[in-house]
Amino acid sequence: MGVFVYLPLVLPLTALPIARLAEQHLHPRRAARLLTTVAVILASCSLVCLGLLVVVGTAQLPGNPLPDGWSDDEVREAVPHDAFAGKASILALVAVTAACGFTVRRHYRFRARAHRTLAGLPGGGDLAVLPDDEPYAYALPGSPGRVMVSTAMLTALDPAERRALLAHERAHLEGRHHRLLLATRLAGCVNPLLQPLGAALVYSTERWADEEAARVTGDRRLTARAVGKAALISRPAPRGAVVAGFAAAGPVPRRVAALLGPVPPDRGWPPALTPAGAAAFVAAAGTTVSALSALNAAVALFLVLEAATTTPL
Repeated sequence: MGVFVYLPLVLPLTALPIARLAEQHLHPRRAARLLTTVAVILASCSLVCLGLLVVVGTAQLPGNPLPDGWSDDEVREAVPHDAFAGKASILALVAVTAACGFTVRRHYRFRARAHRTLAGLPGGGDLAVLPDDEPYAYALPGSPGRVMVSTAMLTALDPAERRALLAHERAHLEGRHHRLLLATRLAGCVNPLLQPLGAALVYSTERWADEEAARVTGDRRLTARAVGKAALISRPAPRGAVVAGFAAAGPVPRRVAALLGPVPPDRGWPPALTPAGAAAFVAAAGTTVSALSALNAAVALFLVLEAATTTPL
């Protein structure tokens, strides 16, 4: 196993440049998908290697996590042993499990409360107007997904701006942005080095929905004005909620400036001889090395255990 079991724990550092450059140089839809893919793969590799370290570090202890067939003293002696890494990995794995469980529980509790609130409102469809003096608008995932908007927010916007708002929120639902946001948030729980990717994804999903709203309305300046106006009056999303809001996430001045500019090019990969292209290459290389390192460490431990349990003829 050697160093390979530790590499996936630090290789997320290779994705940090693309976290910043993707949102500047890629179409927001492609940036969001790229960031999510990289975050999920790197987090999965980190989790696999953390689990391997738990096995390696606790193989010598009574009640170790090895299967019954691998519990003999001779087998445990054959397993690489690192007491410090093992104890640290146990604490880390407990912390990761608790953080992921808390994040998922908080997400679904918020969704359940919101859907219970909407169940008491008259009317159907994907739009739910809540009589509230606090201005806000959210895309609430579920079956079906709903757009939650307060009467105060609708009153503050003119009809054309309301159309941009609703198109923005519907783009969040159609793009399943809540799944991308939740996946990257869990990735950040697994490995804190991935948290910058989650922050970049929040911005990219907002920009993705902005571009869809501009396409639906046919007016980028109108959409930019609606984003800016909503940002001045809206309240932030509830803490911990994995939902997308019209002006509750992402640096609003940058979103407005992007909408006042041309439509971003929808290319699949940034040019190689650019900072974004180099960052994408580094992130892809880091992700590949991380996956290969996790596989190498898992196979090495399996072969050690298999060799130790093989009965000589």
